[in-house]
Amino acid sequence: MNQQPRTTHELLESPDFKKLVKQRWSVSLVLTFTMLVVYFGFLLLVAFNKEVLATRIGEYTTLAIPVGLGIILFAWLLTGVYVFWANNKYDTSVENLKNKIQ
Repeated sequence: MNQQPRTTHELLESPDFKKLVKQRWSVSLVLTFTMLVVYFGFLLLVAFNKEVLATRIGEYTTLAIPVGLGIILFAWLLTGVYVFWANNKYDTSVENLKNKIQ
């Protein structure tokens, strides 16, 4: 049968803990990579096609302003995704693992 860990060392070596660490890294890396793609995409657009961002969308505003704001909002959205995941899945799993050694 599956024996429950009794010490912190046993918990750190358990498959459940290793799976949780792998999940956290996976979520973090996917969100980080997504943000980097968006951010560097913007930088490449600035470097190689400034004319697109210089397009006027009003009397005083160019397309660069809403695109820049969109990138900031996208970063907040990704932060919200991580917080939602952490609060609903990760924290529950951490508590379950902590309860195994108490």
